[in-house]
Amino acid sequence: MHTPTPTRIFLVDDHPLVRRGLKLTLEAETDFKVCAEASSAEEAVLLFSHLNPHIVVLDVSLPGASGLDLLKRITTEEMGYPVLVVSRHEEMLYAERAIRAGARGYVMKSQPPKTFIAAVRKVLAGGIYVSDAMNERLLNSLVTGVQHPIHQSPAEVLSTRELEVFEMMGRGLGTRDIASRLALSIKTVESYRARIKMKLNLANASELVQHAVQFSDSIAAA
Repeated sequence: MHTPTPTRIFLVDDHPLVRRGLKLTLEAETDFKVCAEASSAEEAVLLFSHLNPHIVVLDVSLPGASGLDLLKRITTEEMGYPVLVVSRHEEMLYAERAIRAGARGYVMKSQPPKTFIAAVRKVLAGGIYVSDAMNERLLNSLVTGVQHPIHQSPAEVLSTRELEVFEMMGRGLGTRDIASRLALSIKTVESYRARIKMKLNLANASELVQHAVQFSDSIAAA
């Protein structure tokens, strides 16, 4: 009896325990096989040279090069891999950016395994997976031609990396901690802080932290 070829899935996430959990969840499905794992965008690019996955499961928060930069690269016509973003970041804040960058779906890590598996299968079938609330928002944006970010100022004007730094500040992380988590130099994080302060028209570091905390609280309450 011929055994069907399993669906090859490439996991890209910088947390080994998260990758382990995702792999166990995926391979509990008899037709899924994790063919490779990577912990950074740079490592993933190197592995792609000898991989041909059916789907990439990607966390956009990676050390070094941004996960969104990797997303844009692997969804180009040259590579053309379908990508499902699995992230801890609030969907209403990051999903639209991910979809516009080329992702075929977005699911939060806080969702149950069955939701994750449903998202993988929908993307494999050629669909786009987001929550019902996010789907309605994307459809409204398509119909009206106008984007209406839920979190107005920061989500509108900050780049993805700046938004990530801003969110971490709001959760109480200092410059050194942020640099460590994102595998960036302290000087680079300080540059991000300066750009964020300028883009949000804030007078000083105290205002920057205050706004970051308010922003983080608004996400948690959403």
